[in-house]
Amino acid sequence: MSSFSAVDVIATKRDGGELSDAAIDWVVDAYTRGAVAEEQMSALAMAILLNGMGARETARWTRAMISSGDRLDLAAVGKPLADKHSTGGVGDKITLPLAPLVAACGAAVPQLSGRGLGHTGGTLDKLESIPGWRAGLDTDEIVAQLREVGAVICATTPTLAPADRKLYALRDVTGTVEAVPLIASSIMSKKIAEGTDGLVLDVKVGSGAFMKTEARARELAEALVSIGTEHGLRTVALLTAMDTPLGNTAGNALEVAESVEVLAGEGPADVVELTLLLAREMLAAVGIDPTGAADPERALADGRAMDVWRAMISAQGGDPDAALPAAREVHTVVAPTTGVLSRLDAYAVGVAAWRLGAGRARKEDPVQAAAGVVWHARPGEMVLRGQPLLDLHTDTPERIPAALEALEGGWEIGGELAVLPLVIDRISG
Repeated sequence: MSSFSAVDVIATKRDGGELSDAAIDWVVDAYTRGAVAEEQMSALAMAILLNGMGARETARWTRAMISSGDRLDLAAVGKPLADKHSTGGVGDKITLPLAPLVAACGAAVPQLSGRGLGHTGGTLDKLESIPGWRAGLDTDEIVAQLREVGAVICATTPTLAPADRKLYALRDVTGTVEAVPLIASSIMSKKIAEGTDGLVLDVKVGSGAFMKTEARARELAEALVSIGTEHGLRTVALLTAMDTPLGNTAGNALEVAESVEVLAGEGPADVVELTLLLAREMLAAVGIDPTGAADPERALADGRAMDVWRAMISAQGGDPDAALPAAREVHTVVAPTTGVLSRLDAYAVGVAAWRLGAGRARKEDPVQAAAGVVWHARPGEMVLRGQPLLDLHTDTPERIPAALEALEGGWEIGGELAVLPLVIDRISG
């Protein structure tokens, strides 16, 4: 007979109290087993959203989530393990070139990733636009690929932090996604259970991010770093801008193509800059000096990163030489006047890509591999009247009006230019 009840735990947090370690362990375990009802955990999640949790509570909640399942044993890999997590944005394809780049510099990268929901893209959705590529690997396959190739991007294994999988779905339908302690414990429970040696967090700030303000993003970054430090994981967080979408594309196959451009030594300047910066942070976090032979810029230039990319895609059944899907319909939006593009709103672009078919409203929804948005100018650049400004790609042209509606007011020519720096701050333990 348990000494706890769900109602008492809910009431404690509802009234602004602190949950004991034992209460947290009990409620997370009981919810995972089904002994705490969905409506009870919904009430507790809302109480946490409204009243928060302290650093001790959040660290213990994370520990309880980890304990709900298995930990990956990657000791056999024989290399330092570096990982990165982004809180999500629009055009954020950084993981795709970053994982093989860091592997080319001597670390192993176990990048367990997810799918997109709403206006933010999912890494697995992007890679699944490559013919034959598969996301689901078991632990033995992950270890073998890390040893042979150095990098793997795949779905989280079913036994890794199952409490998080259940709670994540609940938060999504109860308006509690924004609770910082629950975001932080969700991210860190999976990363710690994954067994990585060093973790770099890319916490997005701006209209296209979940954290719209720098203050909220900083709160999340500090919580993430605190949890990592508490669990003995070398953790660094960067606050990076997501007021303007990254690169020149948002969409699955479109972003894969742009990532391959980066690996070929080309690609948009902001994507290259952030990829190199995060690579250096990941290498430093696991004790590899990111200069000389391990300089990520050299690994891009001499083709080593591209070699790892091709091996990584092939190892998971994909054909790195196959043509990527192309949309059946492309609708072009032209500039109505001449002037400097002063704003391109990441959220508007993300919603447009979502409505074109690149994203999903529910986890079970399919996505279109070829759907998305391409923009031909970035804030600060001159555009001419009649020049193509945006291309809308979709296999279902009836979606175009809704995408155009999402873009209304999402860009401006001739207004005041106000763009955040790409990297706003760095937070470490």
